[in-house]
Amino acid sequence: MDVSTTGLRVLRQIAESGSFTAAATRLGYTQSAVSRQAAALERGAGTTLFERRPDGVRLTPAGLTLLRHAHTVLASLAAAERELTGAASSTEVVRLGVFLSAGAAILPAALAHLAAASPQITVTTSEGTTPSLTRALRAGSLDLAVLTSRPPHRPFDGDAPRLRVETVADTELLVAAASAGQFAGRTAVHVDELLEAAWIATPSSSTEPMLGAWPGLPGRPRIVHSARDWLTKLHLVARGFGVTTVPARLAPLLPAGVSLLRVDGAPPEVRRLLVARLPGRPAPSVTAVTRAILSAT
Repeated sequence: MDVSTTGLRVLRQIAESGSFTAAATRLGYTQSAVSRQAAALERGAGTTLFERRPDGVRLTPAGLTLLRHAHTVLASLAAAERELTGAASSTEVVRLGVFLSAGAAILPAALAHLAAASPQITVTTSEGTTPSLTRALRAGSLDLAVLTSRPPHRPFDGDAPRLRVETVADTELLVAAASAGQFAGRTAVHVDELLEAAWIATPSSSTEPMLGAWPGLPGRPRIVHSARDWLTKLHLVARGFGVTTVPARLAPLLPAGVSLLRVDGAPPEVRRLLVARLPGRPAPSVTAVTRAILSAT
């Protein structure tokens, strides 16, 4: 098999981003360059590595096999580079991905636990949605990720082998509204009252879920402001520009002027926080970070 390290990096980025276009953007290549690298990889491997789908690109079983070995090859090259440049360090680095709202809820406490118990471990973090973090885990760009799921808590993807997952906590989804607005003084709202509400949310795409609108709404939500950042969403709520969904765990972090409401007339929306990694025996540093996350809840 004749493959290049550039091709392996392209393979990893396609697996993480889910499309040739996004991989090209992140790598600073043209899309045609990424397509050429992908074709060269398939010629070198002698088999189909990529499944082109309407919603993006997924790796075939052969592609996932090559990706698993690419992790080892690229990690060894990075270690060799550090040794040759004298940059090798006794510090252990764990790359952690965090679901958008989980960072504020558990990350500071988890890092404080870790600093006290294992000061030799350094954690780097990146934020994303559960689908994007799952792809990053599969691509080897993350060592560990805090993800979220809703009942019936199915596997995050259909790829094999399955990710190793531990439950962190369950939390109820609530609606954040202005304390002095339409729902002032209330602790609950009927789901039918939310149908005409102005929502502050992140619209869904072919690869990402909608975040911020009530999932059991009996109709299409009217999204008036689109934002990914939770602080932006909540300050818009505080000024009366709309409502958004919030995990109950974020209650202590709400800005002034925001109240949380239960939703009546619909089944409770429970979200489960989980910590996930690739299967296999984890490094002691990954185990230590996992313990710190579980201790922070």
